[in-house]
Amino acid sequence: MNQKSNLQSPGAESRRSFIKKAATASAVVAGANLFKTPVYGADSAPSTGRVIGANDRIVLGIVGLGGQGMFHLRTAKSLAEKSNVAIGAVCDLWKKRLDGAKAEAGSNPKTYDDYRKMLEDKDIDAVLCATVDHWHARISIDSMKAGKHIYVEKPMTRYLPEAFEVWDTVKATGKVFQVGSQGCSDAKYQKAAELVKAGKIGPLVLGQGAYMRNNPKGEWNYSIDPDLKADNVNWRAWIGTDIKKQVDFNADHFFRWRKYYPYCAGLLGDLFPHRLHPLVLATGNPEFPLRVAALGTKKIGTDKNTPGTPVRDVPECLTLIAEFPNGYSLMVCSSSVNEVGVPDVIRGHMGTLFIGGNKVELKPERPFSEDIDPETYDNLVPVEDVGVHQANWYSCIRTNKLPNANIELAIRVQTVISLGEMADRLGITCHFDEKTRKVTDGTGREVKPLNYGVLEPS
Repeated sequence: MNQKSNLQSPGAESRRSFIKKAATASAVVAGANLFKTPVYGADSAPSTGRVIGANDRIVLGIVGLGGQGMFHLRTAKSLAEKSNVAIGAVCDLWKKRLDGAKAEAGSNPKTYDDYRKMLEDKDIDAVLCATVDHWHARISIDSMKAGKHIYVEKPMTRYLPEAFEVWDTVKATGKVFQVGSQGCSDAKYQKAAELVKAGKIGPLVLGQGAYMRNNPKGEWNYSIDPDLKADNVNWRAWIGTDIKKQVDFNADHFFRWRKYYPYCAGLLGDLFPHRLHPLVLATGNPEFPLRVAALGTKKIGTDKNTPGTPVRDVPECLTLIAEFPNGYSLMVCSSSVNEVGVPDVIRGHMGTLFIGGNKVELKPERPFSEDIDPETYDNLVPVEDVGVHQANWYSCIRTNKLPNANIELAIRVQTVISLGEMADRLGITCHFDEKTRKVTDGTGREVKPLNYGVLEPS
């Protein structure tokens, strides 16, 4: 902490005391609606599935064994002893991936090519979903109804209406839900939330963050495995029945699905959640947005540098701004064509938090420099770590507490993401009423939320 002079103007100490008392009072009010723990199972219907004690082993089933799914499998394997977890089943629509996952697991898991069959397995306690985005909601809902706890990769869902279905199902079943945005288990965002809740920077004003990349060959133009053929993958199951633009077997879509609107919102679905979840968590009192605006562009045209792949549907660069009921605005940008971002910053009326690396710096605003001490909180570990995030989920399954990227945070962030996609694709500012779950434009006209079949392509 920086040292300050002992020389103060008359009344400075009383002013400092007043501000501290006011900050504490505002923090109490802000904390009135904070997530309470434990929450799962409260006011919910009884759900199936065994009760897992502190010393019981959690048996995990993994659905979706592409690059992300295999990373999660290896992570779960590394946590076998520490978190007392075992990989009991793996599920994928492509036999090559299924065989590879079984060999990698080292625990001789059961194999399934239909996740519904896996959910019938009473030995499975929890499901980790790392599939294409448009399957997130259905697998999450079905898993919870089958009595399984669920960890679903970000984004929570493809569209907003199904996100509320997931939210309602969590409340109805009492199962422990975690979304795969590991920044929420990063100590610096937890510290920032603690400081905001304590009133250290006063009422929130403006936040910012970014997730930037620069891929000259086009982000998500992953290599296509020539072993994938129409006759060795269940293509119809992969594309599902919700997608309205049904296409025949397409290896480019299978491996590069993040480029195409039927399956993903692009930057909003892949990169934005990494910033939005922790930055909304860091406000100390996550809220639904009041309105969201967004602007996306794709003028660079990086796909032309990868022969044989179509031009993406989704933007290469997008900027989003959201307003919340407490008056806070949050600006986040993301790009796949420039890697220079902006630092994570949370501005309050009395001070500002600079968040980065493994530290948080609190700097007072000039008018309050005699009343608030500058502080630096460093050596904040862990930083973003999938293993820590997974372990947090396992721990909460045992304690029935809210995990770090819980459903209450996830539904609010997904609302921002989904309204951002609507704002960009429809060219409007989206206003949201959390009580009615209705979306309107600036004139008050109700706008139907994007969903499967609402816009082309979808």
